[in-house]
Amino acid sequence: MGSFDSNSLPKKGSNSLLNYFLFYKFWASQIYQMILDVSTPVKALVANAGIHSTDPKVSTLHSLSRTLEARKADFTRRKSLKVKIGSWNVAALPGTERDVGGWFVGGKGVAEALAGLEVKEVVEHGSHVPGGSSHDSRESVNHQEHRANPQKSTIPKRDTGTLPGGDDIDIYALGLQEIVDITSPTEALRPYADNSAAEKWKNCVANALPKGFKLVAEQQLMGLLLLVYASGDLFPTISSVSTSSVGTGFMGYMGNKGAVAIRIVLGETTRLVFINCHMAAGADKAALERRNWDANQIASRIRFTPITTMEGVSEEMGDSLGDEDFAWWFGDLNYRLESIPGDDVRRLLMLHTQNEYNKIKGSAKKIQQELTATDSPPPFIQSSHPDDHFSEEAPSSMSSSMIYPGTLSEAASTTSSIIQSHDSDHLDPSQDPSSLQTTLASLLPHDQLRLQQAAGQAFHDGWQEGPILFLPTYKYDVGSVGMFDSSEKRRGPSWCDRILFRTRQGKLAYEKKIHEVDESRKRDSDMSARGIDEAGAEDSVLFDYDPETDGANTDDDQFSDTATHSDALRTKEESDESIRLDAYASHQRVLSSDHKPLTGLFTISYPGVDPALKAIVYQGIARDLDKAENEERPGVTVVVDQHLDNPIQNDGAAGDEGRNTPEGANFGEVRYNQPKFRNITIANTGRVSATIGFIGRPSIEGDVEGVTPPWLTLKFEDLGITENEQLLIKDTPDSLQKITLEPGEAINAVLKLRVRDFELVRLLNSSKAVLDDVLILRVTNGRDHFIPVHGIWLPSCIGRSINQLIRVPERGVRALPPPPHDLPESSPICCSVPRELLSLITAVEETIEHFIAEVEMTGSPTNKTTPHDSGPLSWPFTSSEDWVLVNSLQRNKRHSFVLEALDTGQPISALFPPDMPSQQRLEAVAGTLVSFLRSLSDGIIPVGLWKELQVAREKISTSLTDEEQRNIVLDVLSTAPNHSISFVFVTSMLARVAAEMAPLPSPGKPVMPDSVKPMRRHSRTSSTVSLTDEMVTRRHLVEMAYARIFAEALVRCQMPAQERDRKAVEERRTEVVAVFLRMREGQGSSSD
Repeated sequence: MGSFDSNSLPKKGSNSLLNYFLFYKFWASQIYQMILDVSTPVKALVANAGIHSTDPKVSTLHSLSRTLEARKADFTRRKSLKVKIGSWNVAALPGTERDVGGWFVGGKGVAEALAGLEVKEVVEHGSHVPGGSSHDSRESVNHQEHRANPQKSTIPKRDTGTLPGGDDIDIYALGLQEIVDITSPTEALRPYADNSAAEKWKNCVANALPKGFKLVAEQQLMGLLLLVYASGDLFPTISSVSTSSVGTGFMGYMGNKGAVAIRIVLGETTRLVFINCHMAAGADKAALERRNWDANQIASRIRFTPITTMEGVSEEMGDSLGDEDFAWWFGDLNYRLESIPGDDVRRLLMLHTQNEYNKIKGSAKKIQQELTATDSPPPFIQSSHPDDHFSEEAPSSMSSSMIYPGTLSEAASTTSSIIQSHDSDHLDPSQDPSSLQTTLASLLPHDQLRLQQAAGQAFHDGWQEGPILFLPTYKYDVGSVGMFDSSEKRRGPSWCDRILFRTRQGKLAYEKKIHEVDESRKRDSDMSARGIDEAGAEDSVLFDYDPETDGANTDDDQFSDTATHSDALRTKEESDESIRLDAYASHQRVLSSDHKPLTGLFTISYPGVDPALKAIVYQGIARDLDKAENEERPGVTVVVDQHLDNPIQNDGAAGDEGRNTPEGANFGEVRYNQPKFRNITIANTGRVSATIGFIGRPSIEGDVEGVTPPWLTLKFEDLGITENEQLLIKDTPDSLQKITLEPGEAINAVLKLRVRDFELVRLLNSSKAVLDDVLILRVTNGRDHFIPVHGIWLPSCIGRSINQLIRVPERGVRALPPPPHDLPESSPICCSVPRELLSLITAVEETIEHFIAEVEMTGSPTNKTTPHDSGPLSWPFTSSEDWVLVNSLQRNKRHSFVLEALDTGQPISALFPPDMPSQQRLEAVAGTLVSFLRSLSDGIIPVGLWKELQVAREKISTSLTDEEQRNIVLDVLSTAPNHSISFVFVTSMLARVAAEMAPLPSPGKPVMPDSVKPMRRHSRTSSTVSLTDEMVTRRHLVEMAYARIFAEALVRCQMPAQERDRKAVEERRTEVVAVFLRMREGQGSSSD
């Protein structure tokens, strides 16, 4: 993007209107420059996105799309549709919106005699008159003007419509000008468009359209509004809709003048552009030059967004004007009649409009008064030198003659009699010297638009216009059919409102002719430079050629009603049959504005896509491209192992691994915290080196971005990896690692699936998440490989709440129906404490007794020092790293035995191998108990109960004894019986385990806490010894170690952000558990 000087910015401190516009112009110019320079960043963005490969041999969606475009003829069929264009300057007058439905959709308000249009002519074009009736019963002009009121529609009553409309049309495009007062400073300085005005017009048009029509696009720029509608059948075939606005008003950028445009793509093949404009007003030479400037600015500054195909491929650059297949440019172009007095034109045309009135009153009376106000009769005007209009002289040099038919009364009577004679004799209007068509033919050579087209100043590059057989559309008295401007300004009538059209073929034909002319002039210049004065002096030259005169149109009237300057550049062979103008007329009997609405009806032919044929062609192209590219592109073969590794079955039922499962990495049945592995072998089977690597998956809302989902990790390893080596795989994705394989080489990627996040477990239990995903293996300059990953989640008791677990039947959670019918609130309560918790507590007590007994008999179950003698104080509830088993895979298997028993309702001991040592059993059960408690979604002491507990404790200012603290806790927990009982069971079990792990010998029978009873009598010593400080200290340390571990597992509370506050909460939480483990003062151990 081009740089700019900050000194050129308008200075602050001035509130003048001029400073505002300078500021507006500056930033508008910068934005426009950004639009012009957009190609560089867009290309860079496309390249970075990987849309284009650096290897030309590698196909992309773009190459596929380009090949498909080249074979478009193989899957398209010619279709046709009707497009109706409407244009109207409403002059910001109230009530104009009441007429839009009648004239634009219904085709009403046409005065056939003043539009050069007969109803039969419309019928010949393949349409019909609504109702099939004539206009004999239509409301008279006098009555229509008499009742004209902004509060009601001015459309003639009983008008059935002259032009086709309704369901006969496929696309409606309406361009309105001055829907707001563009001369108002408020509107000029408004930083946004007044949407309320647009909504009013949209509602009126929508109410008039047939059922099923939909708004395709809209665009507003101050007073300009463009609306495009399509039928219900056509609407789904429209894509790549884009809008654009160009302001050319004050300072060249404001929106009081300019254009709005809409681009649509029809049937995936055809681009249509609609442009609604309002250009500079005025009748002098400066105004004419400004109009030409406006037109050229609009044409050069219109930009549309890049087109995206149905295959998802976007063009690198957006469209500009000229890239389309069909274009319509319409609106208030404001071109006037020049070199002719406006009063003469007014009086001449009113000789024809007066015939529309059946009574001499209202506008008819004004017309008669003006026609009789001067002794000079209105002239019949025709060009005396029609060829002069094609000269390069200025328009002011053109001359015309005025032929007066005698006195005014004679002229009027002659006109009337000739018109009557025409009606009876069916005289061709073009041969009738007094007909409206003859009058219009004499005025059109003075039309500025046609003169500028001929001079190549504006709208000369392929733009066409239909024959003008209707009265000038500007300027009329509001409320009048035929009274031209009667104000003091008495503006001369002009065809300000126009509808132009252009096809791609027409534009190319024009460019071809211009190129031929340029080449001819270049050859002539070369011959002159070589000294050849006469073309015949050289043998190779067969004739003289003068580019200034040769090839000129020799017809008497180059501006005939059926030809424009663009037609002069087209040969008969180049005739464009893709578009046909069916009707071009003004709505003379619409009275609510000083402009008359204008309608153009077109039939276009375009190549429509046949979806079935396109699918066949697409598949063929894709197959051919793939075949050609695969020969030279890197290629790998991916093989995923499908071995079975389900060591634990449900009640002997066989797993469903490998049965009706998706292709890819199928992990079969997945249990909580059980790692499972799959190997992916990647071999380079191509002829060139292949660089491979797994890339990030497309992110879906709610998913975690990355190469793998959270429950899956991968790592590249050498072939022949063993099970023990698999354990070295870390639970972090090796996301960016890339490997280059030479032809014939192979590598292994190891996938590890492990579900241990409690929140994920809850989602899996409720079927709100699944173990399904897709890995993407990217082969640089090759095709991607998509590897599905699938696992079947087996429901678990982990991650559930107390309220759910007390409703689980005896056979465990695996016996539940699938969600959401697994544990409804209405299901009966099976027990007051979760069976899983009771099973774990019982298993801990039983296994620790067996362990102690084994130690007493043998000294050590493994002839080694045990954690009972020395080791972590929190054993056996310590972390798994402190277990006797070092191998983590073996530890996970021990856990799996316990969890499988809980989930299936089986005794825990039944799933342990018979030869499994008691210490391993104890560690497995104790570790599973801690994990189970931590996974509870509500905890044993939920957040609410914890808050109540803190409130109850704070009400007591004095220090409390252990007994008082226990009573407070139990009182609060009593409001939730299931939680209270569970808490007592857990703490009682902990107190007994602590007594076993740190016994306190005493001479007499020890006294335990009220909730604790000795599990058995021990005979560790036959003599009675006094309590020692060392033994008491160890008991206290063990109790606190247990309390810290289980406080976190049992209590749910909100932790503060500050470290100091967090530690305080942790201490209070630990104390709540510890008070239930401590013995009363002066009491000994559980042994006699």
